[in-house]
Amino acid sequence: MDDPIAETWAIHNRINLYLLDAIPAEALGATLNGRGRSVHDQFGHIHNVRLMWLKSAAPELMEELEKVESKVVGTKERLAECLAASGRAIEELLRKAVAPGGKIKGFKPHSTAFLGYLISHESHHRGQVGWTLKHSGFPLDQKTAFGLWEWGVR
Repeated sequence: MDDPIAETWAIHNRINLYLLDAIPAEALGATLNGRGRSVHDQFGHIHNVRLMWLKSAAPELMEELEKVESKVVGTKERLAECLAASGRAIEELLRKAVAPGGKIKGFKPHSTAFLGYLISHESHHRGQVGWTLKHSGFPLDQKTAFGLWEWGVR
């Protein structure tokens, strides 16, 4: 890749997909003590926040992207498709923003900060997914837990 901002985003998105792939399908409905967002809803929320930003900053990139419904546990495959598609759209948004001066419509101060914001937000929810899995009897295996930090190979 020629753009380090877009490449950083792409790595981050692949790590989200790596985590999702490691989660057993029966764990998607897991919640903490029966409350809060399920594992499925955490990933759906990540996708839906991306759509919120795309709608505001670059609605032309939303073609064929659909929200993930909450409180309904869908499949890992559907979640992966949604996250991959919205990930590509955000990558394109970042590529477009860097070229004309680094701005994202509706976000201050610049596209690099937007990248940091998105990664921080999504990493927070990845942590919530891990915590939920651990405390609902579906802990991540050690290989996956360490693999989340292997940005050089993802």
